Order: sequence, then structure tokens, then C-alpha cells
Amino acid sequence: MKMKKLSLKEQYHVMTRDLDWEPSYVDRKRVYPYVEFEGIKVHDWEAWEDPFRLTVASYFKYQAEKERRLYAVLESFDQSQSHLRLSDGRYLNGMKLFLTGLTPVEYAAYRHFAFLARHLGGPAPRFSALCQSIDELRHCQTQLHTFSIFNKYYEGFDNYHQWGDRLWYLAVTKSYVEDAMSAGPFESLVALSFSLEYLLTNLVFVPFMSGASFNGDSASATMGFSAQSDESRHMTLGLEVVKFLLEQDEGNVPIVQDWLDKWFWRGYRALALVANLMDYMLPTPFMSWKEGFELYFEEQMMGGLFPDLEFYGLRPPRHVDIAIAEKEHYSHQTNFALYQFSHLTAFHTWTPSPEHLDWLSSKYPQTFDAVHRPVWEKAMRAAESGNRYYNMGLAPQCQVCMIPPIFTEPGDPTKLSLRISEYKGNKYVTCSDGCKWIFDREPEKYIQARTPTDRVLQGLAGGPTIPEVVSWFGITEGVENRDYVGSGDHKSWTEWQQSLTLAGGQQ
Repeated sequence: MKMKKLSLKEQYHVMTRDLDWEPSYVDRKRVYPYVEFEGIKVHDWEAWEDPFRLTVASYFKYQAEKERRLYAVLESFDQSQSHLRLSDGRYLNGMKLFLTGLTPVEYAAYRHFAFLARHLGGPAPRFSALCQSIDELRHCQTQLHTFSIFNKYYEGFDNYHQWGDRLWYLAVTKSYVEDAMSAGPFESLVALSFSLEYLLTNLVFVPFMSGASFNGDSASATMGFSAQSDESRHMTLGLEVVKFLLEQDEGNVPIVQDWLDKWFWRGYRALALVANLMDYMLPTPFMSWKEGFELYFEEQMMGGLFPDLEFYGLRPPRHVDIAIAEKEHYSHQTNFALYQFSHLTAFHTWTPSPEHLDWLSSKYPQTFDAVHRPVWEKAMRAAESGNRYYNMGLAPQCQVCMIPPIFTEPGDPTKLSLRISEYKGNKYVTCSDGCKWIFDREPEKYIQARTPTDRVLQGLAGGPTIPEVVSWFGITEGVENRDYVGSGDHKSWTEWQQSLTLAGGQQ
């Protein structure tokens, strides 16, 4: 008897959901001990809509095809010495920041989604978590393979693991993902799949890919596009997580709202490094942070998503008004902080050229010339006179987001924003109303965070002097850090470009 051919939907069910079973000799709560940990109520796991809808065989088939296309581009880029056709040697410092800041987060997300693939209570979300776990591992690997091309010629790519664990500015992204991994299963899904992937991922990958393409980096652009097709599934998963939880029980609504309030602000603060990359670290810029924020968050999320979610009783995230107000100053304040502390960074910084200052003026016409241009012009005069400015002080770091107090009060760009929380007789610094609200809501969790500044003051960062701290960070003094002008990368780039010009003239 000829068997009926199954539809794709039927094949998916047979090879995923239908493989599940009910435990018979072990209590279900022992099998899935974290499902009720956060007070979330789930009445029907079958209501979960899986955004992947792929069997394992089809999933790997599609991913293998993307791998073939990506590695063909990487091999061509490497063999053709295409790194010499980048817009400028400065560009690579943005890629150093991307590698050290984001790639460890991808690996941590791979580990955590593997954990969720074991501990979520339904077969569909477990399979979704399994696929995303593999996606995140793939992203980590392709990023490392892409950046290994540059590691042959430039400093600042070889010690990303130690830097990610110890450097003060990388504590921002590290603390975000470790905060999510130490939360319950549903909160971590809201943190990683909804807040980071759905609300904010376009502000990471679209500027990254487009910026790479605009600056002649076809290898990183292709790697980013290869990951973005996965990100679209992750975004769908993030929205499904929220809708599933809201539809299951009315009692879930206030819990999800609190998570949304928290993780929007945490994700937004982590994107300070992306704002800096967009406005300052691309020699050929293409979109300002302000433009990207208005397009991908204000228009798409505030104008489209959150009005739809009002049906479920969800309101826009707390403190979103502060984020919107900060868009005029966010990238400038972040970059100047990295500039003045670049003796403690594993990448080079520089003063913007007059042409770049004019571009920033055109993108921030209401604020840049009045507030930020004078700061950069003063820094340029100091650098030209041989007194390049380095801040040798030691700033506290926010107990939540790990960013020093570099941002200003909403509506007053001349006054630093600083908040103090007291708990069990101790005082803790936070950078904003958003971070203070998060700390006051879960103080027992955040008092355990030891900031890099704390480690230095406690003598746990190599020693009491700056050279000892720099060595403990894993930075080779004068090689990976300080100003780009005069660095080894700058000298090599200049020599290579002169050789290319000479060879072109001889031809």
C-alpha cells in the first residue's frame, strides 16, 4: 500500500513535537524544575508557534549552503589581500571592538540556549532553543574566522578572550549576557530573544553590515548578512515568546512588563558601544546613531510594535523617554570617554578630522556644534601640540550597566547623570534613573557584581599602578592601546599604501 506523502508541516511535527513524551516514573516538576521558578503560568505548551519550523535535516541543509557562500567570499578576500583596499586603517579598530564586545556574547548565548533546550517545558520551545543555540555558535565561529584574516596583519585581534573577561568597557556587554544567563528561563528569553534580538538587533547588525560594506570590507559584510538571516528568525522567536506568555495567563502580564522595562534599558545601555562605532569609528560613515535609532526603534517599535502589544495589556518600556532624549549626545559622550581612556583599551582611538566633524554637525544640527565640537577641537589642538589628552584618573562604574558616569542629565548636557542607591549600609553608584530602578528592584543580585574599578581599588587587577593594570588586562603597552597615529598599525598601513601607489605608478 502506497504511503501518503507528508506535507512540510506534518513532517515538521513528526520530527520535532511528536517526538516528545510524558515522563511516567519521574515527576514532571523534577524533569523541568525551572518552569515555575518565576511565577509564570503556562496552561498549553502546544499553543507555542515555532518560528523555525524546520526539521534538523532541513535546518542543516540551509545553513550549510550559507556556509559555502560565506567561506567562498572569505577565501577570496584573504587571497586577494583585500584588507589593503579598506577605506582606512582606522576602520579595523571598529572591528576589534566588535570582536571583543559581541563575539563572546554570541558564545554565551549559545551556551544558554543549549540550557533552555533542555529545561523549557514544551517540545516546540525546546526545539526553537536548540536551533538558536546552534545559530549562536555558528555566529561566534564565523566571526572568529572572518577576523582571523585581519589578525595576520594587525594588532588587537589575538587576545579577545582575556580582554572580554577583564577590560572595563567590555564589562558592559559581559554583564548584560551574564545577567540574562543568571535569570530564570522565561526572563532570559525576554532578555535575549525579545529585548536584544527583536527590539535592538537591527541597530547592531544593519549598521555593522552596511558600515563594513561602505568601507570596503566585503568579508565582514558577508559574514554579517549570513548571520542576519538567522537574526530574522531570532526576532520572530522573541516576539513569539512575549505573545505566548501574555496569552497563557493574565497573571503573566505584570511579570513580563517588569522584564520588558528592565531589559530594554539594559540592552539600550549595551548599545552605547554600537553608537560609538556608527558615528566615530567608520572612516566612511553612512548613517548616524540618531538616524538609526529613529528608524529602527522609534518608528518601527514605538510606532508599530508597542501599539499592537497594548491589546495584551503591555505598555512601552519604562524610561524610553530618556533614551529618546539621549540620542543627541549618546555616541559623542561614549566616544570621548573611550578616547580619553584609550591607554586602557585594546584598540586605538583618534581625534575626528575636520571633515568628520562637519558630517557630525550635519547629522546633529541642534546640538553638536554647541556642545560637542568645542570638546573635540580642544582635543585636536592638544594632540597637535604633542600633549594628547589621557585621563589618568579612576572613574567609578555603574553597578548595573558597568558604564562610568559619562552621560548627562536629560535636558542638561552640562551636568553628569549620577545616582546613588543605599543597601545594607553600603552605597552603590548607578548612571541613570533606568539603572537605579533596576538596582533597587533586585539589589541582592547586583551587589554581587564586582566592577573592574572595584578590582583595581581592591588590588585584584595586577597592582596599584597603571602599567600593572594594563598588563593584567592583557594589553601590550604601546601596541594595542593609545592613539592610532604613530601606532604600529598606522605605520604598517601607511607603508603598504605607499607600496601600492608605487606599484600602480610603475605599471
